[in-house]
Amino acid sequence: MDDAAVLRKKGYIVGINLGKGSYAKVKSAYSERLKFNVAVKIIDRKKTPTDFVERFLPREMDILATVNHRSIIKTYEIFETSDGRIYIVMELGVQGDLLEFIKCRGALHEDVARKMFRQLSSAVKYCHDLDLVHRALKCENLLPSAYAPREVLQGIPYQPKVYDIWSLGVILYIMVCGSMPYDDSDIKKMLRIQKEHRVDFPRSKNLTGECKDLIYRILQPDVTRRLHIDEILSHAWLQPPKPKAMPSASFKREGEGKYRADCKLDPRPGSRPEHRPDHKLGAKTQHRLLVVPEHAGR
Repeated sequence: MDDAAVLRKKGYIVGINLGKGSYAKVKSAYSERLKFNVAVKIIDRKKTPTDFVERFLPREMDILATVNHRSIIKTYEIFETSDGRIYIVMELGVQGDLLEFIKCRGALHEDVARKMFRQLSSAVKYCHDLDLVHRALKCENLLPSAYAPREVLQGIPYQPKVYDIWSLGVILYIMVCGSMPYDDSDIKKMLRIQKEHRVDFPRSKNLTGECKDLIYRILQPDVTRRLHIDEILSHAWLQPPKPKAMPSASFKREGEGKYRADCKLDPRPGSRPEHRPDHKLGAKTQHRLLVVPEHAGR
């Protein structure tokens, strides 16, 4: 019985393919029970390395069934067929990943980035409090070494939670600058820059001192001095803004700007995304940032 037939028996109408790996694939589907679209991750035990099946897969499924946080992708159901195919039915991220979002609209205004980063940091704290680490936090899977801290690239023993913290710093930099903080085309040079604790911010972005301070303190090469998740969440930049006195005259809210499609994130630090502004996508929305917990571990 093919995947579509298996899912149909369970009340899911299969849609498009969302992604495919060496031993897993992800499809969209409509749930007749839930009355909305979901993502279904399908893992074939027969095509999966024994070490993954015996050690990592049970842990992954246990974690997926355990975690419950509004900024972590929800898992609705897990079932397996007699021939070893595992189906994990999860919440569908309809707006795509964070990198695509930034590629389309450029660097985010600090107010937008603050809301998203607070959600992300809250999810990471939730996991760390459960002694769970993600170890693959990134906007997407491109340029993975640019997200990795110096201790990982050099093979130095490290605390996994500290790895997650570094990744948060890289993600926040990308959010507000629209580019990578480090150029990983020359690893030795990148390691030297990281060791010197150099973080260059594009002047054109006019970032606040508090925002730059948070990024700088997260991207700390000395793991004993790198911020912990609680220190990140209590940082001044992440606190709610103080209410401003409103004038008696009428006012209108400033727009969040238009999306920009067909653009690329330049990996060079401080670079600007290339874009063609022919396509104007959609209206203003409330953005909810979701963490996919698939690589999490204890």
